[in-house]
Amino acid sequence: MKASFFYGPQDIQVEEVDKPVINENELLIKVHIGSICGTDLRIFKFGHFKIDQKRVLGHELAGEVVEVGENINGFSLGDRISVAPNVGCGHCRMCQKGYNQLCSEYEAFGISYDGGFQEYMRIPQTAIERGNVFKVPANLSYVEAALVEPFSCTYNSYKALNTKPGDTVVIIGAGPIGACHVLINKLAGATKIIVADVAASRLTEMKKIGADVTVLSSEEDLNTRVLEETDGAGADVVITACSVPAVQQQALEIAAVHGRVNFFGGMPKGKEFVTLNTNLLHYKELIVLGTTGSSIENYRESLDIVASKKVDLLQLATHSFSLEQINDAFAFAQSGEGMKTYLNIAGE
Repeated sequence: MKASFFYGPQDIQVEEVDKPVINENELLIKVHIGSICGTDLRIFKFGHFKIDQKRVLGHELAGEVVEVGENINGFSLGDRISVAPNVGCGHCRMCQKGYNQLCSEYEAFGISYDGGFQEYMRIPQTAIERGNVFKVPANLSYVEAALVEPFSCTYNSYKALNTKPGDTVVIIGAGPIGACHVLINKLAGATKIIVADVAASRLTEMKKIGADVTVLSSEEDLNTRVLEETDGAGADVVITACSVPAVQQQALEIAAVHGRVNFFGGMPKGKEFVTLNTNLLHYKELIVLGTTGSSIENYRESLDIVASKKVDLLQLATHSFSLEQINDAFAFAQSGEGMKTYLNIAGE
């Protein structure tokens, strides 16, 4: 089989290797779709502290069960599955509270386990036992199933922010994650969704999926436009769907009194210390929070939402590459063109 191995920054190589061998407590899947995430791009560029050997990246994936360990119950040959990628230890305080993505000893597909950018992938016992493996509903394609993972991260954000009808939501960053924020906040009933970005092409995509207002912030002052769109009040919800320190500063400025702000995009190393005007927090009584990843519960609920067809993730999957073209795929994803770049590994 073919697998793409990450050896270090800017170094991914496709190789011919033996199929993984599973034990009696594991599953083997044939990977159909592996989608490229912003995390994959950061690992490709900078590496990851948990990766100290060659590793197959990819945690947004969907595939078909082709081997079942003899001790496995609940899964059968031919099952279509996707995974919640962060596998908690199962016994720490965060895991016991249901926040497996915040486990300090977590393992993850595409980081500490080989991920989906290969033709066949082993699913270890811990991921099965801790509920990270999900059967894909019959009405969903493999592409949609793979995209449940990034959507679930924005669903986690939505639950923390509690968007409701009447809210004006500003999303800064018009990439695939920004698009998922548009979809979930629209479903939540936000009255007006404003999306800002420096790339005009991506703002065009945001209008297609339901943004009410787009702001090309490289040419127009976002603060002024938000005040115009809210009769001077500011935004009820602000989401920073990008990794730019100045955007976190600006988020406090455009938030309304009693506004809720989510620092969704994490900062790269060396830029994580951001100077904030804490008087804006104090005098506007803002709620400022962060969310990262998604829990197994978030993933399950997101899968149900996507299966309900109340959101259309397929419209985000704009560019497909083969596994052999993975370096081209990473280059394209880094270019900022289109929306979601994915690998059609099964050649469908």
